[in-house]
Amino acid sequence: MRRREFITLLGGATAWPLAARAQQPAMPVIGFLNNQGLAGRLYQVEAFRNGLSELGYSEGRNVTIEYRWAENQYDRLPALATDLVRRGVTVIAATGGAAAAHAAKAATSNIPIVFTAGSDPVEAGLVASLNRPGGNMTGVSFLTDALAAKRVGLLREVMAQPGTIAVLMNPQGPDAHRQSRELPSAAQAIGQSLQVVNASTGSEIDTAFAAISRAHAGALLVAADPFFNDQRERIVTLAAQLGLPAIYESRAFVASGGLMSYGASIADAYRQAGVYVGRILKGEKPAELPVLQAIKFEFVINLKTAKVLGIEFHPQLLAIADEVIE
Repeated sequence: MRRREFITLLGGATAWPLAARAQQPAMPVIGFLNNQGLAGRLYQVEAFRNGLSELGYSEGRNVTIEYRWAENQYDRLPALATDLVRRGVTVIAATGGAAAAHAAKAATSNIPIVFTAGSDPVEAGLVASLNRPGGNMTGVSFLTDALAAKRVGLLREVMAQPGTIAVLMNPQGPDAHRQSRELPSAAQAIGQSLQVVNASTGSEIDTAFAAISRAHAGALLVAADPFFNDQRERIVTLAAQLGLPAIYESRAFVASGGLMSYGASIADAYRQAGVYVGRILKGEKPAELPVLQAIKFEFVINLKTAKVLGIEFHPQLLAIADEVIE
C-alpha cells in the first residue's frame, strides 16, 4: 500500500467515530413549569425524577430538565411557558396547579403537556375527558376540591365544642370558585357553620386572622391553594397564636407545626407525572393517556401541636392516621 493511500485510510478511520457521534440524536429536554417557587419543593422535584427513572430516564445522563419557577406570580407564567416552547423542549411538565397548565396550553398545541392540578381538569377546560383527553395534554388530578367534606368532618372531631369553622380562602387562586362552592355544601350537609375570610397577600393573611380572632371561631380550615403553601410557616404560627385547631391540605403544614392534614399525596402525584413524561418520551401520545386521579391519600397528625392546644385525639382517629408526628 502506498503511503498516501495509507494516510487517507487512517484519517477516515479516525474521523468515523466523530461522525457517528455527531449523528446521534440529541438528548431530549423536559420543560418543568411551576407556578410556585423552588423553596420547599425539592421533594416534589425528586418525586418527579423518581417517576422518570421508572422509565429509564435520569437527569443529566439521558435527559435534560429546564426548570421555570413563577414564584406565585401567575402573570409570569405565559412568558415562562413561551420561553420553554422557544427553547424547543420535547415535553412540558406543567406543575403546581391549573394556572401552569393553562399557561402551557396557551403556549403550544403541538408539544405534549403533562400537568398536575387539584381541580377537575375537564371542568377547567384542560382536557375533553378523563379517559380520552384528546389534544396534547394529560396529567394527574389531586382531587383537592372533592376532599372538602372529609376535612370539615375531621375538624369537627377535634373541636372542643360546637362552633364556627373559619375558612381561609384565596379569592385570586385558580381553584377558588370551586372550593367556595364545595366547602359550604360540605358544611351544610352536616349542619356546620362556616365563616370565609379572604387573603391573597401576606398582609391580608394577618388581617384575615385578626377577623378570625374577633369572630371567636372554634377551628380553622385552610383552603387548598399554592399561595398558602408558600405561606405555611406564617399561617401555622398565626393559628397557634390563636390556639385554633386547624386542618390543611398537605403534610408540609403539619411538618411545620400544623395540627393535621388530609389530602392526596403530592409526592406520589409528581411521581406519576414523571412516569407519564417518561412514557411520552418513549413515543406514547398524551391524547391516549387517561388523566390519572390520585389514589394515595395521607391523614397526618402532629401530637406535639395537639398537646400544646390541649387536644386529645380519639384512638380511632389515631388508628386511621397514615403518620403521627410525636
